[in-house]
Amino acid sequence: MTDLRIDPPYVADELPMLHSWLDWHRETLATKCAGLSEEQLRLRAIAPSALSLLGLVRHLTEVERYWFGDILNGENNPALYWTEQEPDGDFDLVDTASAAEAFARWQAEIDRARKLSAGLPSEAVGKQQRKGENVSLRWILIHMIEEYARHNGHADIIREQIDGVTGE
Repeated sequence: MTDLRIDPPYVADELPMLHSWLDWHRETLATKCAGLSEEQLRLRAIAPSALSLLGLVRHLTEVERYWFGDILNGENNPALYWTEQEPDGDFDLVDTASAAEAFARWQAEIDRARKLSAGLPSEAVGKQQRKGENVSLRWILIHMIEEYARHNGHADIIREQIDGVTGE
């Protein structure tokens, strides 16, 4: 696996630290997917799970889009990969999905998230509420780190199942 991750600093102010950890986790998912064919990216974990590396990329694209676009920036973006009829479409509908398209959209959402959060203080409140509550950029960043960390654990197991490759 090609590992392009940059270790987060051991000492930094809050926002650079949070952004560094989020970027590290984003790159961890990219590392787990590196060098695999489209078919390998579609392989499911273990039945009955629908988890696949491609599904994780699609899911995290939706997550980036929702938290930074909708909650932080007040948008109402339509879902990219799921519908009311297919609420888990990001995971379930990968059999004919394009990996190139998914990775391009994921990177575009990451780039957009960085732009939308650039220059904002950690206590900045999103323009849209979640469950009737205001949400700070600090909360979004911490949640995103948690979301990626959890799914990177899934990605680690799936990658090991595909070709035996492990790593942090």
